[in-house]
Amino acid sequence: MRTVYVNGNFLPEEEATVSVFDRGFLFADAIYEVTSVLDGKLIDFSGHMTRLHRSLDALGMAMPMKDADLLAIHRELVSRNALSEGLVYLQISRGAEDRDFAFPGPDVPPTVVLFTQEKQIIESALVKRGQKVITTDDLRWRRCDIKTVQLLWASIVKNEAKAKGADDAWMVRDGYVTEGSSNNAYIVTTDGTIVTRDISNDILAGITRTAVLKCAAEIGVTVEERAFTVAEAKAAREAFSTSATGFVTPVIAIDGEPVGDGKPGPVAARLREIYIEMSRAAAI
Repeated sequence: MRTVYVNGNFLPEEEATVSVFDRGFLFADAIYEVTSVLDGKLIDFSGHMTRLHRSLDALGMAMPMKDADLLAIHRELVSRNALSEGLVYLQISRGAEDRDFAFPGPDVPPTVVLFTQEKQIIESALVKRGQKVITTDDLRWRRCDIKTVQLLWASIVKNEAKAKGADDAWMVRDGYVTEGSSNNAYIVTTDGTIVTRDISNDILAGITRTAVLKCAAEIGVTVEERAFTVAEAKAAREAFSTSATGFVTPVIAIDGEPVGDGKPGPVAARLREIYIEMSRAAAI
């Protein structure tokens, strides 16, 4: 029986409830963060807290508690659930009040929910074989930089990919790749340059993205932060994605066409190795 956290209480998941009037449920008026756990420790926690503050500020929502208190809750959940490898999910909604498009007043407390999930991150079967992606239109709202729970389109394209025998979808806007359903997208050009979309309202500024680009700089790989086309991606030497729970995951095919030799590439493998080593050393 898993222990979860809801509004100040640690509870068995079967006993945890949230109001039917919660704005996260009614309006997707909520934000979230996912922090990976390795060896029972949290990866990039400070980065996730920085982005959490940014998302809350962008939506005019108050931070419900101090970062140190959230850290303590994360650690308590990891301990109570004996989690060695996986993730801690955090969601904060604007709270519960009778349904109205207008935001509730400041006296309405936010809803805070956290839970853990076991996930095999290091020995990932998907990483070993490489993922296949399809491309599809990016029809999300234009504030993709805010990590809200408005994930219906991401879920739709993920399922579209599965139906076509692929693992994920790379979304495309105005002819250029934005990002994956829940990850940032990259290609490695024929001259060895890593290309990934520049930060804007069109993508989420991934915490893993920031760390991996630092890893690339450490090994002397040139990085270009710019938009790239689907054709450019299909002609690339390598492709990969990054995310909090996928770390660095190679892409071996796009729309059924092999990328490079159709196998996980050395640049992605090396970046994954460095990132894991760095993350373990800095985990808390």
